[in-house]
Amino acid sequence: MEPLTGKPSFLRNIMVRVLLFGVLIIVVRFAYVVTIAGESCNRGDFCFFSLPENLNFVIAGAGARVSAVVGNDDVRSTPVGSARHELYTSKDWIKAVQLYSSIFQDLIADGYLSPDSKSLCVETAIGQDVFALREIGVKDSIGISKKASRPMVIKGEGHAIPFEDNTFDFVFSGGGRLEKSLKQLAFAEEIVRTLKPEGFAVVHVGATDTYSFNSFLDLFNSCKLVKVRDIDGFDSSMPLVREIVIRKHAEMGGHRRENSGGDSDGGNCSVAGYKKDLIRNAEPLISEEPLKPWITLKKNIKNIKYLTSMVDISFKSRYVYVDVGARSYGSSIGSWFRKEYPKQNKTFDVFAVEADKTFHEEYKMKKKVKLIPYAAWVRNETLTFEINHDPGKEVKARGRGMGRIQPVQSSSGSDDGFDGEVDLIKGFDFAEWLKNTVRERDFVVMKMDVEGTEFELIPRLFETGAICLIDELFLECHYNRWQRCCPGQRSSKYDKTYDQCLELFASLRQSGVLVHQWW
Repeated sequence: MEPLTGKPSFLRNIMVRVLLFGVLIIVVRFAYVVTIAGESCNRGDFCFFSLPENLNFVIAGAGARVSAVVGNDDVRSTPVGSARHELYTSKDWIKAVQLYSSIFQDLIADGYLSPDSKSLCVETAIGQDVFALREIGVKDSIGISKKASRPMVIKGEGHAIPFEDNTFDFVFSGGGRLEKSLKQLAFAEEIVRTLKPEGFAVVHVGATDTYSFNSFLDLFNSCKLVKVRDIDGFDSSMPLVREIVIRKHAEMGGHRRENSGGDSDGGNCSVAGYKKDLIRNAEPLISEEPLKPWITLKKNIKNIKYLTSMVDISFKSRYVYVDVGARSYGSSIGSWFRKEYPKQNKTFDVFAVEADKTFHEEYKMKKKVKLIPYAAWVRNETLTFEINHDPGKEVKARGRGMGRIQPVQSSSGSDDGFDGEVDLIKGFDFAEWLKNTVRERDFVVMKMDVEGTEFELIPRLFETGAICLIDELFLECHYNRWQRCCPGQRSSKYDKTYDQCLELFASLRQSGVLVHQWW
């Protein structure tokens, strides 16, 4: 009888393969939970090499010692030697928890946070702030981040918070994450939406100048400012942080109240005081009438103090440039605004208001410019458009002088030496259009070159309150200038004087409008 020599090795091979298959399943499951799902390894997740149940880290808090790990399953169950374990035991992570604990204890002392507060930390990254909240006794706390880290942090982003309206008593956003967001307005709206009426939100930002601070508050116009203080930041990238505490109005539900230009009845507005303060830093007006204005005013551009060189515009929800009397694209949009105006890397929506049909075809090729093919005026009505021809040139776009507009009824029978074309065009109420197009929380730059109509348009902007929507204005004022061709003679095209233009500029600045003399 032959010995059965092959059976033991056969069974051993089967057992080894089963064992290796089981190990492979465990490894794949562990890799999925920790790496793919982005979650911590919890009970029931095939975890092993967990931290001992009785392990504690003790972190010194502000005036007290704070237990940083007791009762936290996420940290306790983290595999020793893993990247997450190394993170939780690193000096930087412990320092951050320590700092957040101190911040939250101050907020508890001030009454903005309590152990019973249902709390949310927005875009918390690796959860130090959530951890600190739980460890000082605010147990009902959760965070959201692009990558989940359960159980403290679930997946979500600031501009799309995955919770219902009026859910939280307290919402926190640290690390300047709101100002770094590409969707700041949506970020702010989501904080307000998920906050309960009379709930508190605390946001850490780097806003320092008064303009950017008020722009930040405009994002939360359904809340009221409660407290502001400056605190030390985490590192050299943000050495000083401004902590802003706001409270949601009691009558507000989940949706945000819209903010429009002017007051509620569409009447006069008052330019904010912080905008008026900026006028002190503006370049001085040219007080004496220049003998060669076409040279003097062009040189003056070197002296202009742009608003964007004085303040941070990061907290504005939208950026808009309106060229009133734009003429061709290269006249000012392409040659000046696109190339010269300091935009702080912001993308502007551009509107060109131009009544002369000669330039309309060009704008069809400019996809990033919205053409308004009408004349800016004080009401909706038909106007006459006087098109001057530069002497010695053919009647082409390059030879067309700037056109004046007049109401039809007042233009008949006029005889002021005009020699050119007269067209009938549509005028529109520019102030009302502006109020329907932009809001106070937008950043609006305007250039206005309307051949004398500024003396009607500017008062209308004040009357309707639309003037408050303009952050910076570049205005060419038209008056009876000295003629280039004929020394000693003034132009008969306009009846205003240089002193009247100077009064217009001065009144705008006194009202808080940052206006520059343009050419």
